[in-house]
Amino acid sequence: MRWQTFGERTVYDSPWVRVALVDVEVPGVGRLDHHVVRMPAHAAGTVVHDPERGVLMLWRHRFITDSWGWEIPAGRLEDGETPADAGARETLEETGWRPGPLRPLVQYHPTNGSSDQTFHVFVADGATHIGEPADAFESERVAWVPLDEVRALVRDGGIGDGLSLTGLLRFLLDRP
Repeated sequence: MRWQTFGERTVYDSPWVRVALVDVEVPGVGRLDHHVVRMPAHAAGTVVHDPERGVLMLWRHRFITDSWGWEIPAGRLEDGETPADAGARETLEETGWRPGPLRPLVQYHPTNGSSDQTFHVFVADGATHIGEPADAFESERVAWVPLDEVRALVRDGGIGDGLSLTGLLRFLLDRP
């Protein structure tokens, strides 16, 4: 059954997020206003893997959930930027490492019941250290986390960020 829409009214709007009420008809239920979060820009992240070092990750605090955790480098696409370009740029800015060539890993909508947000996750084999992170405020530390530790973090709930968790789970599917 397909829901039919009849219009949308903006409740809040900024360059980062728009909240709207969508006039939608739900089959068997009728018409109602459904809250929708619109994200003006997609986001991209990169799983950078080096067989000797592990996965390049950031240890950071997220004030919204008041939580600490490991994440892959990621961020929002800038105007006119491709998802792959954003994944490479964010990796360099946040870690100081330039990733090798990026290959698509997974693309998905993390909360498609309430948001149109789109995540693009890539994988890169290795990286070259360029210097200190340009966005040093992004994390408390940057580290290569051994693959066995990454598996343990995923298994034990140590990765709370959805983009990172999804990307790492997809990456680990191809590794024994």
